[in-house]
Amino acid sequence: MATSRPIAGWPYDGGMQVHDFAEPFRADGSGDVGVLFLHGFTATPWTLREWAGRTAEAGYRVAVPRLPGHGTSWRELEITDGRDWYAAAERAFLDLRAQCDRVFVAGLSMGAALALQLAERRPDEVAGLVLVNPALLGNRRLALVPLAKHLIRTTNSIGSGINKPDVTEHSYPRTPLKAVHAMMRLWAQVRSRLDLVYCPILLFRSQRDRVVPVSSAELVLRQVSSEQISEVVLPDSDHVAPLDNDADLIVSGTLDFVAGNSAQ
Repeated sequence: MATSRPIAGWPYDGGMQVHDFAEPFRADGSGDVGVLFLHGFTATPWTLREWAGRTAEAGYRVAVPRLPGHGTSWRELEITDGRDWYAAAERAFLDLRAQCDRVFVAGLSMGAALALQLAERRPDEVAGLVLVNPALLGNRRLALVPLAKHLIRTTNSIGSGINKPDVTEHSYPRTPLKAVHAMMRLWAQVRSRLDLVYCPILLFRSQRDRVVPVSSAELVLRQVSSEQISEVVLPDSDHVAPLDNDADLIVSGTLDFVAGNSAQ
């Protein structure tokens, strides 16, 4: 992956330099199994760093790319869309696939939607999915976004849904509505092809998620064609669960899932 330059201060509203929290992360394990981690909307690889790092410590190759428009300025996010985000996810997947016999994809929120899209488009190559609070549906207010984006450029930050004190997601302080609409279009594309997902799935869902409605996870469980599906309810985490109180449960569940499906 290209090396990006860290900057001082947050937020950064000029140029397109990459904040240090947004640096992509990868680690080469000792085996032939890889795990791709995909972060959420307005977030950065930081939200998945510990999860991915502990997965790497277990011996797996891991990659956490920075999705286009993230970790720089919300103005850059404003000019990207689902095609850019999926292209980056697919490039990272193919890079891991070239080095590994089996590659699993793990995603948080919009990253989980991209993970599902990879499984839809590459059903013979994705070994399994680990989804945390997958975002494919939003609240009722999002219905206003297609019109509102022409009237209001940005809204308040949607990040840092975390119960654990003194922990931040380092998301953007503003959310561009044009990019929100692009994410909604991505959701619709993924929803329309969920039946094409056949690989094993481990889905973590926060008992109380203030960002994504429970109907989103329910839709995934109902519409995919996978024969092996496990759902784990996280009792003490909000939306950004990999940084929250149930992070250990996510890590241990991921390692068991990957190990159990690596020999198939």
